[in-house]
Amino acid sequence: MPRVKRGNKRVERRKKILGLAKGFRLTKSKLHRSAKESVDRALQFSYRDRRAKKRDFRRLFIIRLGAAARSNNISYSRLINGLRKANITIDRKVLVEIAINDPETFTRLAESAKSALAVAA
Repeated sequence: MPRVKRGNKRVERRKKILGLAKGFRLTKSKLHRSAKESVDRALQFSYRDRRAKKRDFRRLFIIRLGAAARSNNISYSRLINGLRKANITIDRKVLVEIAINDPETFTRLAESAKSALAVAA
C-alpha cells in the first residue's frame, strides 16, 4: 500500500483545533492532543448549555411573573389561564418586561385575565 503524506491538511486541521483552544491555559492551548480533548469537551458544554440557558430563563420569567401576579391578587397559573381564555397571546418574556417597566399595563392585563376567568366560570 502506498504511503500517504497528508501535506497541508494535517497542519490546517491542527491549526483549527489550536485556534479554538486559544485562551485555554498551559498545554491545553499549545499541544494538539490536549487541545483537542479540551476543545471537544468545551463544545459539548456549549451545546448542552445553549439549551439549559433557555430552561433557566423560562424559570426566571415564571418566578418574576408569579411575583407580579401575586401583587395583583392572582396566581401565576390563573393569570396564564385567564390570558389564554381572553385570547391575549403574549409570551412570558414580554409579560415580564411589561411587569417590570410598565406596571399599570400589567395590572390591566391581570384584570382582563380575571374577567376572562369570571366569564368562563
